[in-house]
Amino acid sequence: MKYVILVPIYNDRESLKLLVENINNELKDLNHEVSIVVINDASSQQIIDTYPNIENFKSFEIVNMKENRGHARCIASGLRYIHEKKDFDFVIPMDGDGEDRPEEIKNFIQLSEQSGKKSITGERVKRSEGLIFKTCYRFHKLLTLAFTGKSIKFGNFTCLSKSTVKKLLDEKATWSSFSGSLKKIEKDLISIPSTRGKRYFGPSKMSFFNLLKHSLSIISVFRKTVLIRSALFIIIYILLIKSFASVITSIPLVLLLIMIYSISSLALRENINEFNNSLSNIHDIDKIK
Repeated sequence: MKYVILVPIYNDRESLKLLVENINNELKDLNHEVSIVVINDASSQQIIDTYPNIENFKSFEIVNMKENRGHARCIASGLRYIHEKKDFDFVIPMDGDGEDRPEEIKNFIQLSEQSGKKSITGERVKRSEGLIFKTCYRFHKLLTLAFTGKSIKFGNFTCLSKSTVKKLLDEKATWSSFSGSLKKIEKDLISIPSTRGKRYFGPSKMSFFNLLKHSLSIISVFRKTVLIRSALFIIIYILLIKSFASVITSIPLVLLLIMIYSISSLALRENINEFNNSLSNIHDIDKIK
């Protein structure tokens, strides 16, 4: 079968070079065609480098974008590019900094051989960050479950069948949130355990603010459900506190209203016209192999 590894990158040349080498080493015993497409999200530093160890790749391209659009849109543009330009059976999106571990690619490929057209997610069973971040991440998952009814335990590191890629391209939410959109369009996903690795170079870019934005972006995909659940919560909560209403007891309502406003604002990012025309943002393509 034919696999395309999709790697979004921004100003992380050293990590990309090491990632490519590590992926190449993992592919040597696999009897499949594997290509790699790197989406360079208008990096301000030079991304092109020498790649001496790429013999196990069928092809290797770096797609350079004109304007920086952000991580989620970078992946969305990459999926559209691969769907329109490449012959493939599965796409494997993964981060370019080492946090998605190359040694787990074989697990995806081996399971995909038996899964038919079902897509596979890497369910996070272990993370490498500190206690505070892990606690915030657990809160993010609980918040998502409480307001959407969806348990989303995966990120970008997945193995997507061609039919799933087509569905993602028809879903405008893909332009804003990859994992939220995937959970929305696919009801029968297969999951395998995945350990979050450490960045090859430098600290993690997933700050508390970015995690909060990531969480709200996922929640915004299911905003109809969120609005219904929020309305029920407001009604029940007001009935419970009406006898002892105060500034303090009103704080949860204020926070909820702020969240609703935030997800409504993030929902505006779901622009199907921009998504459909995302390949017009390509500046040029460097064919490494």
